[in-house]
Amino acid sequence: MPSPADHTAPTFAELGVAAEIVDALGELGITHAFSIQELALPIALAGKDLIGQARTGMGKTYGFGVAVIDRVFDDADIAELDGTPRALVIVPTRELAVQVGDDLVHAAAHTPVRVTTIYGGRAYEPQIEQLRSGADVVVGTPGRLIDLYERGELALHRVAILVLDEADEMLDLGFLPDIQKLWSALPRPLQSMLFSATMPGPILTLARSLMNRPVHIRAEAADSPRIHATTRQVVFRSHRMDKPEVTAKILQAKGRGRTIIFTRTKRTAAELAADLAQRGFTVAAVHGDLGQAARERSLEAFRSAAVEILVATDVAARGIDIDDVTHVINFQTPDDPMTYVHRIGRTGRAGNSGTAVTLVGYDEAAKWEAIDSELGLGMPEPPAWFSTSPELFEALAIPASAGERVGPPTELLGDAEPRRRPDRRRR
Repeated sequence: MPSPADHTAPTFAELGVAAEIVDALGELGITHAFSIQELALPIALAGKDLIGQARTGMGKTYGFGVAVIDRVFDDADIAELDGTPRALVIVPTRELAVQVGDDLVHAAAHTPVRVTTIYGGRAYEPQIEQLRSGADVVVGTPGRLIDLYERGELALHRVAILVLDEADEMLDLGFLPDIQKLWSALPRPLQSMLFSATMPGPILTLARSLMNRPVHIRAEAADSPRIHATTRQVVFRSHRMDKPEVTAKILQAKGRGRTIIFTRTKRTAAELAADLAQRGFTVAAVHGDLGQAARERSLEAFRSAAVEILVATDVAARGIDIDDVTHVINFQTPDDPMTYVHRIGRTGRAGNSGTAVTLVGYDEAAKWEAIDSELGLGMPEPPAWFSTSPELFEALAIPASAGERVGPPTELLGDAEPRRRPDRRRR
């Protein structure tokens, strides 16, 4: 995450962050704080409870992560490090766990603080070995954290800081009972921080019942739009059979860089990714039918720009922290307004401009009307465009020479696991 373009924002050093952490962030080109960081860090560094509210892509990870590393590293109120966790960061998905864990590792690079990431879909043994070797900050998903706690492998008796990241997503995924179970296992006094894009009633109830007079901060005014002003939205009706061709044309738009294409279903993600690879695009896929290792390979290839196109289901919507995504394509219309916000929040970040394109199928009109109404987008009846429509080419700066393919077929990264060969022996 680069520093904000507006250097009138305070630096992390000016906010009182330890020099070792300031140096580590500086090596990543991060010097000045975003709004949520500027508001959260003085409260978090003081050890107070807080509720931080900001849209996706506004810098929440370092809003709490810098304070967590700083306090665990050098706060007189937290016991000396002895290999058992001092901080617990709970996140809803594996992808977000990896991203948050990586960010905290970077922030802690010049300190002795050890960050361990724990999530399901992987063997227990390596994670248990990491915990036994010593972990000062643990980032993890609720189910695996509870499993390891109940096995006696995750020690919670000396945790001094708890963070819930993307709390509204955890509510949607049904993790609230797990959160309450983990929270009740932690000692007191405890600093707790809750970060979320939205604040549904059950989340506020949880906060009021378990937090100690939390300070509620927002990184923007209550009536601020929920979509980045730097994101241009292009919405049109598209026939289901024409959507792959339309997508291929969009991917040839002038100025298109890294692009995320969202689908609702795993099957559609796999089929679309395979179709684009056949058309010559370099593409990776992330969806629930892939093993965790394959998903991580795809995400890492996208983060490192080894591939510029990622086809993903919504499981990845909050687990990709990349600031230079130029385009988001909603191949299938999201089921609800907040999913739309989270999807297109992958572009137009950190002051960069971005384009979000939504292909509304004729059977998806009602979903789009609900999204448009809730978010006040003013586009209840989008125009109908086809892959040959001049309006499509003009709206997205697609050259007239754009065809249905860009080259010979490429290898799809993140293809489904190979099926077992049938046993052809005579019986």
